Amino acid sequence: MEVLPKIRLVQHPTSYDTIPTTAHFVTAMCFTEEIKPDVPNQTLADIEARAKAEEQQAEAERREKEAKEELQRIQREAEAERERARAVQEEANKAAEKAREEMERVKMEMAEANERAMRAQAEAEAAAASAREDAEKLVRQAAEERERARQAEEEARQVEAATREEAQRVMQAAEEERQRAKLAQVEAEKAVAVAAEEARKAIAAKEEAELQWKKGIRPVVTPSLEELERAKERIQYQEGFFHFAITGVAGSGKSSLVNAFRGLRNKDSGAAATGVTETTLDTARYSDPSPNHQLLWFDIPGAGTLKVPDWQYFNEHGLYVFDCIIVLFDARFTLTDIAILSNARRFNIPAYIVRSKADQNIRNIMRDMGYISDDDDDEDPGRRSGFYKAARKQYIEETRRSVKANLENSNLPDQRVYLVSNDTMLSCVTTQRPPKKVIDEIELLSDIFAQVVSRRSLRKHDAPSSTVLPSMVSATSLASMLPIPTLSH
Repeated sequence: MEVLPKIRLVQHPTSYDTIPTTAHFVTAMCFTEEIKPDVPNQTLADIEARAKAEEQQAEAERREKEAKEELQRIQREAEAERERARAVQEEANKAAEKAREEMERVKMEMAEANERAMRAQAEAEAAAASAREDAEKLVRQAAEERERARQAEEEARQVEAATREEAQRVMQAAEEERQRAKLAQVEAEKAVAVAAEEARKAIAAKEEAELQWKKGIRPVVTPSLEELERAKERIQYQEGFFHFAITGVAGSGKSSLVNAFRGLRNKDSGAAATGVTETTLDTARYSDPSPNHQLLWFDIPGAGTLKVPDWQYFNEHGLYVFDCIIVLFDARFTLTDIAILSNARRFNIPAYIVRSKADQNIRNIMRDMGYISDDDDDEDPGRRSGFYKAARKQYIEETRRSVKANLENSNLPDQRVYLVSNDTMLSCVTTQRPPKKVIDEIELLSDIFAQVVSRRSLRKHDAPSSTVLPSMVSATSLASMLPIPTLSH
């Protein structure tokens, strides 16, 4: 085995801690003896010198740059300092100006304070003078008050004496009052006895009324004076006018009859509202269109549509204030109609039983008889006339027979029933010739006004009126058919 020579690495003696170059390693490996260079490596020295020169140049450039930057900073700070100095100078100038203004304000305030002080002094002197005057006035008032107190004391002594005299008089009057009280007690005892008797009679009357009620006999209620005035106020009662009321069940044609009496068609301006259902919920008041007719017509709410018993209907609607009551019905006579007639008789108010819609009812009877044409211009007028006469006669007889039976059953005397058609009544009021199919319309007009005006005339003149009654019709209407007296107020 070949033994390699020993190789020793020797560090180059320089100031740099570097590893020897390749040539050194080769030399070292060839020789075992220590070899030591006499001079440093020039290349390295050159490199180091260049590096140090570059480093020094960089350091110089850096310091130059820093010097320039420092100079610029110092210049900026100097400029800022100059700006601050200018600002401080401006603030100082402003402060000086403000101080001058403040000095002027203080001078003005001092002048105003001086003026106020002088004014206050003047006011104080005036107040002192006023206070002296008030003190003198109070002294005078005190003297006057002492004088009034002396006078009041004197008056009190006088009042005391008068009071003692009054007390004696009162005691005497009290004694007299006790005597009168004794007499009043005696009278009261008598009155108690009379009241007890009246109470006994009232109880008996109450028991009798209850018995009558159970038997179906309705009580008779007489309105008080207050109720009478309220009823007149409710219908706007007007002195110097006739007040006509038209009553009846709902749907009997009251509003249409009111319009006919006034000479108006149902669609005319100022006409009462009409309809299939009950349109009158409150008593409606209508004046006659003619200025010469001092007439007021009243459409009374239909009975049977209100929560009022039949026997109370008359008083509930104040029918006792009217000059005339027309009891209107269509198909049947009702308990309300009987109650109205009974009360009208008790108050001595003219009442007329009127059945409306005569033309419709007669036409219905004609249909029942076999006549089916609704045309008045029938090709066979004789046939139509025959049916009409027969139906008209049947209608009149059945109506009067039915009303008579109802009156008898209610213990009321027989009276006439008037059969009318609203259209026919309107023709009677507005034309000068009697309509062809008139039944009782003309007699109703004549009887109403003759009886009502005579009744009012007797009250005023104590004798029957010899004047002629006017009708609701126009001046020349019905002149040839019936006497029309003049209204007397």
